[in-house]
Amino acid sequence: MKIIGTWPLTHSSIEMLWYRVLNVICYILLALLLIPSGVYIVLEIKDFYNQLKLGSALTFFFMAVLKYCALLLRENDIRKCVDYIKSDWRNVRYMDERRIMLQNANFGRRLIVICSVLMYGGVTFYFVAVPLTRAKIKEEDTNLTYRRLVFPVPSVIVDARRSPVNEIFYFIQLFAGFIAHNITVAACSLAALLAMHACGQLQVLMSWINHLVDGREGVNDTTNERLAKIIQLHMRILNFISLTEELLHEISLVEVVGCTLNICFLGYYCMMEWDFKKPVSGLTYLILLTSLTFNIFIFCYIGELITEQIIKVRESSYMIDWYRLPERKSLAVILIICMSNATTRLTAGNMIELSISSFGDVIKSSVAYLNMLRTFTT
Repeated sequence: MKIIGTWPLTHSSIEMLWYRVLNVICYILLALLLIPSGVYIVLEIKDFYNQLKLGSALTFFFMAVLKYCALLLRENDIRKCVDYIKSDWRNVRYMDERRIMLQNANFGRRLIVICSVLMYGGVTFYFVAVPLTRAKIKEEDTNLTYRRLVFPVPSVIVDARRSPVNEIFYFIQLFAGFIAHNITVAACSLAALLAMHACGQLQVLMSWINHLVDGREGVNDTTNERLAKIIQLHMRILNFISLTEELLHEISLVEVVGCTLNICFLGYYCMMEWDFKKPVSGLTYLILLTSLTFNIFIFCYIGELITEQIIKVRESSYMIDWYRLPERKSLAVILIICMSNATTRLTAGNMIELSISSFGDVIKSSVAYLNMLRTFTT
């Protein structure tokens, strides 16, 4: 996130200036890829298949621009979430709580590593392996030899066949590709980080609930103190989940809509361009298809995990020996159960609840669009 200038700023004016320069550079590189290629589709491509192929590739970069804008606009929310996480790690009181938080943090890290490997592998194949395996184009009438750009540039803007213009645009598109994929990795990584921290805190809360009646061995605290800690921790977690939902719902909506379309297109290109003699192109589409499928799976899976942990909090509150609590303190357990029922879930644009079920809906929609596309083009 620091590479693309979306990590929360400190109060340093030099760092603020540097981040703004990075933001401008990222926008310029993405614009230099999107605008010329869009003009090329309109002016120079005549057949539908090539228009579809280039246009669908541009939708991924348009998605990246939308997610980049959302990350920049939500900078304050990201800072608040990071401050929440720092504070939670500082306030760990028992070793079992630290163990629970470490387990969830390590699981989130593994999700981030898998997402990064798939996304950066895809961009390496798409912008490096595929262009290098293509034969150079020789035009005898103009005495030109050049490599075809991944995203063509229309001749009305500049003649990209000539050196060094061809090499300049190639590296511009290469850097723009890494920026777009880095934005996607940043969005997925942020979602995984925040969701797994929330899951860890919910598990810590369940640990406190299980020790509400009898307390912990060797710790001399009262029922009132334990109950107060549980209520404070529960409210803090609910606020964190609500802030996470506010931060991610726009990015999640872009991811759900964009991945539904791109999974459809990439599946179509895998079928159309797979060649066992020259598998680089088909393999590239397969890697990109896998990475985008895994990205949307991450968003849906973490939403499912948070929902499951919330349900477990409710069940844990009921399953303790609440009838042994003194006086009328068992009534507080009812409030915990009610608050668990009303907890905010992670959604895409406040419209689609993120869950394994919604992941299945995305895949089914992509396959339906794929069948429509095959019917329309054959």
